[in-house]
Amino acid sequence: MVRLEDAIVARYEHSGHRFEILVDPNIIDDVKAGKVENVMDYLVIDEIFKDAHKGDRASEELIKEIFGTTDVNEVAKKIILHGQVQLTTEQRRKMLEEKKKRIIMEIARNAINPQTGAPHPPQRIELAMEEAKVHIDPLKSVEEQIPVVLKALRPIIPIRFEKVKIAVKVSGEMYGKIYGELSKMGTILQEEWQRDGSWIGVVEIPAGMQGEFFDVLNKKTHGNVQTKILRR
Repeated sequence: MVRLEDAIVARYEHSGHRFEILVDPNIIDDVKAGKVENVMDYLVIDEIFKDAHKGDRASEELIKEIFGTTDVNEVAKKIILHGQVQLTTEQRRKMLEEKKKRIIMEIARNAINPQTGAPHPPQRIELAMEEAKVHIDPLKSVEEQIPVVLKALRPIIPIRFEKVKIAVKVSGEMYGKIYGELSKMGTILQEEWQRDGSWIGVVEIPAGMQGEFFDVLNKKTHGNVQTKILRR
């Protein structure tokens, strides 16, 4: 459950009737992306209102008529998916800042400067967004907004999304220490064991993650790792 002071009103109107829920603003994107099954975990109270601020509940008969079900979880999902979200000024500011940070980090992890092959630091991306006067919508998903942001950034900085393949060689002893990290950071495209007991793998990662990738490998293996960036 979410606290009342942290909740927002999600509203759906149909045939002259209004239906509202009090919901955690942080799960709106995930609900729209189909990542949340139990919306009731994020409601202040498991009720469908006709006026949430007054505490006026909608009747079960009307809910059934409009939504085809009285299941609060299913109705809440439909309200979020097809309705509107009412934000206070402070809630909008917080969501806007959070969404902006997530967009910047997603671009930093996936994009490079095609002229140098190097990643763009998050600070450089943020400054370019400010220069391009990029508009961020707090209610749209990160995935929806990234293509628009990239289009706005291209006149300011050379940038494109790219993946890079990196060959990694470690001893059999180190294999168990890094395999999970490799799987989390990218996709292991090829792997094979050598006669000397060492392991070689080819990992594909977002180009912007190269620095983080090498840092993690060096930390996990104490520098006992060989890597080579393959041709893109």
